[in-house]
Amino acid sequence: MKALVLKSSILGPYSSSNAVINSVVDELSPDTLIERDLASTPLPVLTGDNVGGLRGADELTDAQQQVQQASDQLIEEIQQSDTLVIAAPMYNFTIPVQLKTWIDLVARAGVTFRYTENGPEGLLQGKRAIVVTTRGGMHKGGSTDHITGYMQTVLGFIGITDVEFVYAEGLAMGEDTASQAIDEAKQTLKRLAS
Repeated sequence: MKALVLKSSILGPYSSSNAVINSVVDELSPDTLIERDLASTPLPVLTGDNVGGLRGADELTDAQQQVQQASDQLIEEIQQSDTLVIAAPMYNFTIPVQLKTWIDLVARAGVTFRYTENGPEGLLQGKRAIVVTTRGGMHKGGSTDHITGYMQTVLGFIGITDVEFVYAEGLAMGEDTASQAIDEAKQTLKRLAS
């Protein structure tokens, strides 16, 4: 298995999602792993000045070239991988801006998806994703869980329809609850990643 591991927590070594992800990363061989920490190495955020780099403009500004190069590299990392392991901690009921920026750069018309007469078609098929989502409260399946549906939709839109979720919930509900949730998430992730 060639894995692309995406970390998106701003908490670095104090991050619960990173702790869960690291339980698998530590067991993978470096030659089967691409690891990207979106918080410690920020990606360019799309703006009105640079978005043309993703739209196939003939002459690109420096800012547009930077965005296009970042997008090309991120898409290549997905193409080289069989499995994506994505850390998606819940911040105010949704994903961190770092992960949203990654999505903005990889969801690219004509490259990772295209529009057909039958609707959109994802072009990154034959891959799977495991999304690890950590939350302070209990949100899975409820009206405040905006991560599960969103990640399922956006990954499916680019062709990754084999998506599984690992949940660590109740992390702000006491040390015992948090510890048990993290341990269970690590075990679930190890099982799914093997």
